[in-house]
Amino acid sequence: MGHLRSILFPVSFVTVSLILGQAQQTPAPQPVAASVPPASATLQGQAPSIPANAPHMSKETRYQIIRDFETQLVYSRTAFPMGNKGLILRNGTTTPNGQNLQQLLALWGPSIKPGDPAHISYIRIKDDHIHFDLNGGPIHRKKWYQHVQISGANGTPVPLSKDQEVNNPHGSYLDVYFDKYVPEMSAAQLRELLFPVLDFNARNKEEAYLDTVPPKVKEAIQAHHVLVGMNSEMVIHAVGKPPKKVRERDADTEYEEWIYGEPPHDVDFVRLVGDEVVRIETMKIGGQKILRTEKEVILKKPDQEEEAKRQEEQVRPANAPSLRRPGEDAEDAPKPADGIAPPPPHINVPQPQGSPGPGDNVGHR
Repeated sequence: MGHLRSILFPVSFVTVSLILGQAQQTPAPQPVAASVPPASATLQGQAPSIPANAPHMSKETRYQIIRDFETQLVYSRTAFPMGNKGLILRNGTTTPNGQNLQQLLALWGPSIKPGDPAHISYIRIKDDHIHFDLNGGPIHRKKWYQHVQISGANGTPVPLSKDQEVNNPHGSYLDVYFDKYVPEMSAAQLRELLFPVLDFNARNKEEAYLDTVPPKVKEAIQAHHVLVGMNSEMVIHAVGKPPKKVRERDADTEYEEWIYGEPPHDVDFVRLVGDEVVRIETMKIGGQKILRTEKEVILKKPDQEEEAKRQEEQVRPANAPSLRRPGEDAEDAPKPADGIAPPPPHINVPQPQGSPGPGDNVGHR
């Protein structure tokens, strides 16, 4: 037993010495510094602006931009029309916009709606603008093997694929133009330039769409409440797609009734004329009827009224050309009570002196 103790005592002494030595060498805890987010986590609006005298974009930056943005999933903040007509972004303003964009959407339909996810499928950096293909672009890009041709008899080319369709109705494009050339910039700066059209920070479709609507509409959608003046897209985001739809006619006005709920619960009748909610009728469980027809939100519409207002503000020059005959009154000129205007005054045109012309000779004969 004594021999065993003599063996264990040195081992225990060495173990305690090692533990005390490590405790003495352990440094005192230091205050933890605040974590700095990486450059890629820069929030919208915090990226430094591009200086006016920035040099041309370097070759290394071009490769970095293409690697960072290509195949990235973003959310749209505006509508893209189908067809070969995409959007152009210059100085924070997109074209076509307003009534021109609405006409394209009505004629060809939307390729991407506000809040929809969009896939950046191709990037090309040119001299004065950057081209982005969204969802494959308006035209299908051929694979390398689709450019190969095989000649048959008499040199006639034989296609390798039967699918020759090149149009892509699901895709569109965006061109970002600069003043003179594409300047040197970071990925965060380019994301800030694209923010009026594309949202890189949204986590889902709903969040991306809510950033495109007015604050009052955003609060109503989050509360699942429908307001008079909303459009159909806002109603769907607020309460979902209607279980029932009824199309009716009131005099000369056609409308669509969206019905939510079934008895014995509350039933809401949302009436839309065109794409605007004009009437909301709620039938309560106890038989109470609540009707709302006054506009609760006014959406800015890019219609022809704004264009006509701008034209009216322009002053018509005094020497503007007119198609009215000499002596004919203008449309806004006052007219007599009987509605009969006096004949225009006779103007004596002096006859030229000299030898008679061909018409005078005929008249004398």
